[in-house]
Amino acid sequence: MDANQKPSSSSSQLGMSESSSSAKAPTGSRPSMGIRRETYDSQTSDVEKTPSQIIQRRKEERMLLHKLDMRLIPAIFVVYVMNYINRSAITAARLKGFEHDLHLSDIQYNAVLSILFVTLSLGQPLSNMILNKVKRPSIYIGSCVVAWGLASALSGVTTSYGGILACRLFIGLPEGSFYPGAVYLLSCWYTKKELAFRAAILFSGLDLANAFGALVAAGILSRMHGVSGIEGWRWLFIIEGSTTILLGFCVMWLLPDYPRHTRWINDLESRLAQARLSGDAGEADQDTGVTSHLEGFKLAIADPLTWLFSLMLFTHYLGRSVGQFFPTVAKTLGFSTTKTLLLTAPPWLLAAVVCVLSAWHADRTGERFYHISIWTWAMMVGFIISLCTMSVPARYFAMFLMAIGDAGCAMTLVWMANSIPRPPAKRAAAIGITNGIGNIGTLVGSYAWKNVWGPRYTQSCCISLVALALSTLAAFVIRQRLIQMNRQLILAAEERTVPLGTNEDRVKKAAHLEGITVRQALQNRREFRYLY
Repeated sequence: MDANQKPSSSSSQLGMSESSSSAKAPTGSRPSMGIRRETYDSQTSDVEKTPSQIIQRRKEERMLLHKLDMRLIPAIFVVYVMNYINRSAITAARLKGFEHDLHLSDIQYNAVLSILFVTLSLGQPLSNMILNKVKRPSIYIGSCVVAWGLASALSGVTTSYGGILACRLFIGLPEGSFYPGAVYLLSCWYTKKELAFRAAILFSGLDLANAFGALVAAGILSRMHGVSGIEGWRWLFIIEGSTTILLGFCVMWLLPDYPRHTRWINDLESRLAQARLSGDAGEADQDTGVTSHLEGFKLAIADPLTWLFSLMLFTHYLGRSVGQFFPTVAKTLGFSTTKTLLLTAPPWLLAAVVCVLSAWHADRTGERFYHISIWTWAMMVGFIISLCTMSVPARYFAMFLMAIGDAGCAMTLVWMANSIPRPPAKRAAAIGITNGIGNIGTLVGSYAWKNVWGPRYTQSCCISLVALALSTLAAFVIRQRLIQMNRQLILAAEERTVPLGTNEDRVKKAAHLEGITVRQALQNRREFRYLY
């Protein structure tokens, strides 16, 4: 559903289909979904579902959602926890001789930290374009999990700057497939008012990884140091990497593919899953024959929303780059290494709870801007407190505020998926581009918390404050843009014209999947509204 496309002949053909849909529908019983046996350009009257059919449809939807929630959500949640634990293990290793043993300077350490985000950022758009075209995303994503687990485990046997740099480089490439790929996969199964809550559960894995990753790291670093003559930080990489490899093979079995190809749902559930998404946007969630992955990429880069969301996420990731240095910031409180790692856990546990509850409420209300910005503003207050005092209780409270800012960050790619729903190739590319550019903000942020700026980190807090202010501004511009686009949709509905960017093939397919006429499907398309 590309708001930048010009009206085509398909729009006029849809208008003809609507005006000519006047003949009576054939009598006879229909399945609970109201499935029509005719082709989707047949000229029949409106199909009305009976109350019993509606009740049965809702029951079938609940059963489908339960099946998905029991397999898809736990799988991607656990993978994301390990994803971030693998990525951030280096910050915990730094506290136990990592730099000293590999003879790294401060600049070299920052290069090792940031090189991952170079490959991560470059790989995400391409990975999502590939993901949109493969039939078995479960195998693709699972293979990537195995690959970054192997690279992470090998980090524990490196003996030089070049070796650890190469490992971090090859962790970033396969990791680039996961988060934007998981959000895209979720958007292929859940409607726009179901997506935020599920994506927030996924994102809360990052917060729990920050919390329990520090606890796990503390245990490994203290208990495994010297075992078999191996340093504790090496055991940290080896154990976490090996666990991830095993998890990758499990993911190949647990994850669903797309609704048309998933092995563990039946034909009725497959069609129901497709029909739900068709009704959600008024068009089938399928690419047409002419929409290649390259065409989807072109549509994504031509849409101003892609760049607005990219700016928003870039500045937000830059502002929240303190997460990479949380143990370092916590160490300024003056406690031992083990206590420092333990103190980092409670802020992230609170952030995980806030993240999920905020997203649940966002789905219930359909609101997006304030559910993102309020938590961004809370993070800004945390940085202001850190600038104003060196009091240990006050600075620790500020760390809680910095952490809960993730609740807003969790909603950004969801908001993008809601705002660019069709075609899928465009949505996949836009999510990859946005998160790829966002991770450049994390790359820049890796240089924003220098040791020489401690213990107050005045410059670092100022950089984060400015970045978060720009992120809020970008979010406000997006909100106003979506309000304007909704006004255009309302005008099209009032004038009973075909909304700009409507694709005839996807509307007809939506009619077929939902068991309704083309006229009803077109009316559903007119009733689509963007969430802001």
